[in-house]
Amino acid sequence: MLHLFKNKLFLLLIATIIIFTVIGISAQQNSSINKFSSVFSVVMSPLQQFFSFSGQKIEGSLTFFNDIKALKKENDDLKATVDQMQKDNRELAVYKEENQKLKETLNLKDEFNDYDFVGANVIAKDPGNWFNVFRIDRGGSDGIGNDFPVITSSGLVGRVINPDPTSSKVVSIIDVDSVVSGIISKNRYVVVVKGDITLKDQGLCRMDYIPAEADVEVGDTVETSGLGGIFPKGIIIGRVKAVSQSTSELDRYAVIDPAVDFKRLEEVFILKNKTNNTGIGSAQK
Repeated sequence: MLHLFKNKLFLLLIATIIIFTVIGISAQQNSSINKFSSVFSVVMSPLQQFFSFSGQKIEGSLTFFNDIKALKKENDDLKATVDQMQKDNRELAVYKEENQKLKETLNLKDEFNDYDFVGANVIAKDPGNWFNVFRIDRGGSDGIGNDFPVITSSGLVGRVINPDPTSSKVVSIIDVDSVVSGIISKNRYVVVVKGDITLKDQGLCRMDYIPAEADVEVGDTVETSGLGGIFPKGIIIGRVKAVSQSTSELDRYAVIDPAVDFKRLEEVFILKNKTNNTGIGSAQK
């Protein structure tokens, strides 16, 4: 046991001597140990720089990807906001258009307060691009009769023919079977506006029987005269688009551009006389 203790003490002494020896040698400027340490540092320096650079790059990449993720979320949020704003703007435009139609319709009601306004939807039309003859979803069960005037907030559409219990056919002013007594707004000369086979496919109609002394120019407004017992007075028919050069009343005519767009019709109003449920035209026939 004593021998083992002596051995441990001896080994401890040897280790202490070696440590102090290394410290002493290291303290010398040209020590071989210092040279070995310097060489080791030189060898390890690029490796240390590589690991340091790689660590920085990895950290930078993680930051970059986090930034990309944040930007993508922000972009998605902005896109959703823009989509919602566009939807709101579309709905606002629809509401504005409907409000304008209602205002115009109310003005018509004030002007033609002897009539009830019956709203109707267009449910069918004859082949072709133009609504010269079409069908609406109102009929006899709604009190609709032959020759009831049909209008929109823009002006005159035409008249009802052959109503059945649930629907009616409408002949528009551009159809060849349409004849309307009109009046030139600026000078009050009475004329006849009718459909024309050559103008129908352009959505236009023709104004005939223009008095020779009547001054007619492009842009003049033509409205219903109230004569003939079908259409009440004062509904806008359209405006003069072209005038023939003939001075003879029989040959003189003008082309009328209707106030109503007969290429796009969805809703109309039927004028129903409050005092005569059979309609103006029907009552006087």
